Order: sequence, then structure tokens, then C-alpha cells
Amino acid sequence: MAASPGPAGVGGAGAVYGSGPLGFALDSGLEIKTRSVEQTLLPLVSQITTLINHKDNTKKSDKTLQAIQRVGQAVNLAVGRFVKVGEAIANENWDLKEEINIACIEAKQAGETIAALTDITNLNHLESDGQITIFTDKTGVIKAARLLLSSVTKVLLLADRVVIKQIITSRNKVLATMERLEKVNSFQEFVQIFSQFGNEMVEFAHLSGDRQNDLKDEKKKAKMAAARAVLEKCTMMLLTASKTCLRHPNCESAHKNKEGVFDRMKVALDKVIEIVTDCKPNGETDISSVSIFTGIKEFKMNIEALRENLYFQSKENLSVTLEVILERTEDFTDSAYTSHEHRERILELSTQARMELQQLISVWIQAQSKKTKSIAEELELSILKISHSLNELKKELHSTATQLAADLLKYHADHVVLKALKLTGVEGNLEALAEYACKLSEQKEQLVETCRLLRHISGTEPMEITCIHAEETFQVTGQQIISAAETLTLHPSSKIAKENLDVFCEAWESQISDMSTLLREISDVFEGRRGEKYGYLSLPKPMKNNANLKSLKPDKPDSEEQAKIAKLGLKLGLLTSDADCEIEKWEDQENEIVQYGRNMSSMAYSLYLFTR
Repeated sequence: MAASPGPAGVGGAGAVYGSGPLGFALDSGLEIKTRSVEQTLLPLVSQITTLINHKDNTKKSDKTLQAIQRVGQAVNLAVGRFVKVGEAIANENWDLKEEINIACIEAKQAGETIAALTDITNLNHLESDGQITIFTDKTGVIKAARLLLSSVTKVLLLADRVVIKQIITSRNKVLATMERLEKVNSFQEFVQIFSQFGNEMVEFAHLSGDRQNDLKDEKKKAKMAAARAVLEKCTMMLLTASKTCLRHPNCESAHKNKEGVFDRMKVALDKVIEIVTDCKPNGETDISSVSIFTGIKEFKMNIEALRENLYFQSKENLSVTLEVILERTEDFTDSAYTSHEHRERILELSTQARMELQQLISVWIQAQSKKTKSIAEELELSILKISHSLNELKKELHSTATQLAADLLKYHADHVVLKALKLTGVEGNLEALAEYACKLSEQKEQLVETCRLLRHISGTEPMEITCIHAEETFQVTGQQIISAAETLTLHPSSKIAKENLDVFCEAWESQISDMSTLLREISDVFEGRRGEKYGYLSLPKPMKNNANLKSLKPDKPDSEEQAKIAKLGLKLGLLTSDADCEIEKWEDQENEIVQYGRNMSSMAYSLYLFTR
């Protein structure tokens, strides 16, 4: 899948301009974006509000009058552009045409009214000709401004429904093509269907990428980033896993490997739709528990609220909340990877927090009956004590998780197990495969548990989502590496099986690298070196250029060019696979033609990787 696109979608026919409440499809090629229109409209309406809230006895200077007229004209022009876009949407979406047209008519009327009321060219003749302006009819301009905002909001909401429908339609097309790919039996047929699948995935990438850019909720944004990252990485996995199945149709491990990719992609596609439509299938609820740091933050807010109100919550609720938090620390104390010193310190701080809460509750009860200064001071001291204990607990949990993660990443930095699996595969050594598969499973369990602990101390919802994504990736990819390695071990001379194993190992190494970056960012947040908004680690990151290279940095291609590059790259990838299959059929692998063919195939594959 292509990398996340910018705000503009795929250009040309079927272009998508923006998304969320600010974008929609324009098959007509009309290059007007509601995003810029809204950004123009809202500040101008705000200016009108400011201008009409003048004091009646304030002298109206020429500068003020000219400013009023400019604002009114600008609003009317912006509304005109907005209405044209709205009408284009209506013409292309018959089910919403009537509603959109009505809202567009209202917006147009409001814009014209504002323009007329702010036309002060004949202001000097007001008394003689009775012209109505912003100064003589404030109520009228306020009503027009409200109508404008109301009608613009209606159009944007209706356009949002169009975008959601587009994304759902695109997802359905991808799913339908995936079903055909699952059933394909010949390589030639696979190449044709996968080419179509690639084009559909590029379209879905742009639509979902635009939607992600427009999401305001950081948690949803992180979930969307994680789902799209899965789809991007799985697209390449699906290619190699499917090719392996076609080459070795009777190999059980190859089929298991392919099915794992298809299943994960389907879950990711459903996740995108869940975020876009803001509803879960079958009325499900989010069952993921609140992290320890989030729980502590909410608990501290509750106890600090006692300074202002002694009666807003019950003592029982406060006790239950603390117990839930301390119960979750068992993820640390029960872990086989937590050191004895860390475990003892966590248990000690947990006991201390319980004792100090009981002391706080005792003082709290006294404060409700005695309104004395000494009791108030004692309550303040109790609040500070338990807050301090919880802060110390946070430090200990942070130290435990980050130290464990750092040690684990350092130990596995050279990817010894992956290299060994590749070697045993090409040697066809089934006994060694079992040994190293067991070692990878142990490493996977360590990483999964470490991600779970990091989630507790991540500090922000977006990074919690990233930790969950990392946990799921290690869990799934670990099993897929083992099945891919088993396939290669059973068919040690198969280049396609080797390529497949390489792809899954690369995904594992990539996630290890992302986890290292995540660990640094968690520490930055904990130490106050970073705010709460992030670039999402689960998405491909742009290369960082140093200062000397900035002048050489090329212009970023627009979204239409990106789409073309991605499609051409995908075709190169498919042609490379086709060429490799043909080359393998030659008996004389040292033949000069074969060598040239292999070199050209390698170059084409490198170009494909460059376009991903």
C-alpha cells in the first residue's frame, strides 16, 4: 500500500478532496476544496460578529467602514464557491441531492444578505434614502450569520456521509477482490487479480489516509494509523504468501501462512470502517482496560476535587478505584521478567497507598462535620501524601517497564534467531527449525508482555494504541515467521519460499525498530520533554534530511502522482515475480540470458521497493 497521502486525495476522475466533514468526491474535476472554504468562512463570520458588536455612539471611521464591506464581500464570495462545490456533490449523489440543494440555497441567501447589509458605499445618504445596513439592522445580519453557519454545517455533514459511503464502498471492493485472490489456482490469474487488488488498495489508502488527517480525536487517529499500517505491510506479505501457496499447493504451512495474512487484513479493514462510522459491529463495546497511568491520573483528579467539594463522591467509590489500579500492578509483580527488587518496591508502594487512602478517608469524614482550619490543613496534607505515594509508584512502574524493554531490545538487536531460521530453512534442517522456532516463540512472549507493561506507563491514549498495535503485531508475525520458515525448510530450494520468509522477518525487524522509538517517546512524555500529540509510530516515517541536504530535497509529488507511482511500482513488483518464476524454469541457471534476466528482475524489484 502506498504511504499515507496528504490532505488531497487521488486527483483526476473520481478525485477525493479532503475527507471527514471537510471533503468529498468530485468526479466533475471541480478543484474547490471545502476545507479552505470553511477556513475562510468561519473567521470572517467571527469578524462580522465583532464588527456588529460596536457601541452605537462609536465614530465609524473610513477604515472601519471599508473593513466591514471587505468582510461582507469576502463572505459572499466564499459562500459562492462553497455552494458550487455543494451543488456538484448533490448532482453526483442523488440520494442526498434534495437535502444538499436546500442547504446550499439557504447558504447562498445568507451570503447575499450579509453582502447587502455590509454594503456601506451609500452610508452618507442613509437618512435620505432609508438604506438598511449593518448599522441600522444588527438583528438582520446576526440572523444571516446564524443561517449561514447552520446551512454550511448541514452541507458539511451531508458531504461527510458521502465520504463514509465512499470509504465503505472502497473497502467492499477490496474485500471482494481478496475473496477472488483466496480462491485463485493459477499464477497468471493471480497476477491479473492482484494487479486489480493493488489499484483498489491504493484508492483505499488515499481515502482512509485523508480521513485520518481530518480526525480530531487523537485516540481514533492512532487507531486508524495502526489499522492502515497493518494493511500496508500485509499487502506485500499477501503477495509473497500467495505466490508460495501457488508454487507449493500441497504445503500445509504455506496455506496456514497465507490464511494468517488474509485474516489480519480483514480485521484491519473492519477496524477502519468501525472508526469511520463510529460504531462497533453487533453493538460491541471497547473492552480494553484503562492503563495504570490513566487510572492514577483520574484518581488524583478525584481526590484533589475534595479541596473544593467534600460531598461530590462516596468513600467507597474512591476505595474501589484505588483497588482497581493496584490490581493492575499485578501485571508487573506477576511477570517472570520483573526483578525481585522492582517487585518488592511495587508491593511496598501499593501497601503505602492503601494506608494513606484510609487516613485520607478518616480526615475527610472529620472535615464533613468540622469546618475548622486545622482539619482543612490535615485534609490537604493527606491529599499531598497519597499523591506523592502514587507518583512514586508511577516512577517505579516506569523504571521497571522501560528497563525491561531496553534490555530486551538490546539483547535481540542482532536478530540471531531470525538469521538462524533463515539458515535452517535453506539447509532443510527440520530438527534445527524446531529448536529455533521455540526460541522465537519465547522471544515473542517476552515482547508481547513487555508491550503490555509499556502500555500501562505510556501516558497518553495515542501511545497506548501504539503499544497495543505492537503487541498484536509481535503476536501474529511471530507465528507467521514460524510457518514461513517451516515452508522453506520443507522446500529448501524454493526461492519464492525464501522471499516469503524474508518479508515476514523484515516486518518483525521493523516492529522492533518502532518499539525502540516508542520507548524513547514514552520516556520523553514521562520526563515532560514532549506534549501529547505525536506522529504515529505505526505508519511509515519520512526520511530525516540533515541541514546540508535540505537544499537538495525534491518537491513532494502531489497525490495524483503518488497514486500513479504506487500503481506502476506495484506492476513492477508483479512483473518481477512473473519473471522470477520463468527464470526458475530454465535448467541452465548459468546461462547468460538467465543472468541478464535475473539482474533486470532484481533492478525492477528495487524500483518497486522504492515506490512503496
